[in-house]
Amino acid sequence: MNERHDPLSPDVLKADPFLHLAGRLVPGGHVLPVRVYYEDTDFSGIVYHANYLKFMERSRSDHLRLVGVVQGELFGEALAEAPGFAFVVRSMELQFLRPARIDDVLEIHTSPIEVAGASITLLQKVMRGAELLVEGKVKVAFVAQGRARRIPDALRLAMKAALEEAGEV
Repeated sequence: MNERHDPLSPDVLKADPFLHLAGRLVPGGHVLPVRVYYEDTDFSGIVYHANYLKFMERSRSDHLRLVGVVQGELFGEALAEAPGFAFVVRSMELQFLRPARIDDVLEIHTSPIEVAGASITLLQKVMRGAELLVEGKVKVAFVAQGRARRIPDALRLAMKAALEEAGEV
């Protein structure tokens, strides 16, 4: 897969004029900027721990969007092939190292580190400048009718390309 999908080409932007809000692709992955708002914090003014999961989910979704995987189409195709199809978080391992606070501008870095038959493992880092705040490994799996299901080809190819670009394969 030598051709790189250009998420900000005129044709793509015409179809989705807000695509620039989805962050940016970087070698081996994706970066999503996130500003911390009042609603993201707890009573002490730091980001409530569960909100990091929301930031990370947005980054995973926008990563797919920018590599050209349209989630609605992907799920429609998968449902046609395998009734009961679901894309689920299988496991998550998180380290909360430092807190973020209201008005901080964070970057959520997402990189695939393993692409297996029915799952993808991603490394995600929440950064404030050069400072690592939260680090996590997230394994997402594909299932249908309660059983593991092979990852759809479009998604597999996009994630493997990111791995190759990062020199992981």
